Amino acid sequence: MTGIIDYGVGNLFSLSSSLAAIGAETVITGDCDVLASCDRIILPGVGAFEDAIARLRAPGLDVFLHDMASSGKPIMGICLGMQLLFEESYEYGCHKGLGLLKGKVVPMAGVIPEGLKVPHMGWNSLSIVRDHPLLRNTPDGEHMYFVHSYFATDCEDSVIANTDYGAPLTAAVGKDNVCGAQFHPEKSGTAGLRMLKAFVEM
Repeated sequence: MTGIIDYGVGNLFSLSSSLAAIGAETVITGDCDVLASCDRIILPGVGAFEDAIARLRAPGLDVFLHDMASSGKPIMGICLGMQLLFEESYEYGCHKGLGLLKGKVVPMAGVIPEGLKVPHMGWNSLSIVRDHPLLRNTPDGEHMYFVHSYFATDCEDSVIANTDYGAPLTAAVGKDNVCGAQFHPEKSGTAGLRMLKAFVEM
């Protein structure tokens, strides 16, 4: 069973539909007891970092995620959910993240060349940096669908794939049982489904 964390932030229906398409059983809930009974956890997310981390902390989901990570249970963050895994974000101020992975989240404005639009939105290819079970079905050069204005940096020990948008941007991360995708697998067609299948087989 794959638990999808419902904390008021995320594309829950499209994600659960994609998981159903690969034959994975899912439950969407914010109940820690129910999530603890799942074999793996997905942390989705769209919107602003500050609001999202506050919504996680209010019911104690931040502590729960630390406990699950320590237990070895596979955890995957998607888009903003991936950014929440890091130590801090500089999105409209400085905000502490979950700290499950080393690194910080910063604006891509000023990093990418002038003239490129922010957010980075649309299909872009992956450049695989190192092997990780999350990428077992994903070849180098695979295209995924991105929508983001911020990206993770100073995270060399967990980066498993980058994408190029005038500059290399972190696209996927993985360290032991904690992993994440900056792009949306649930919006990335068959390529995204293959990645979700790799996750549910971790």
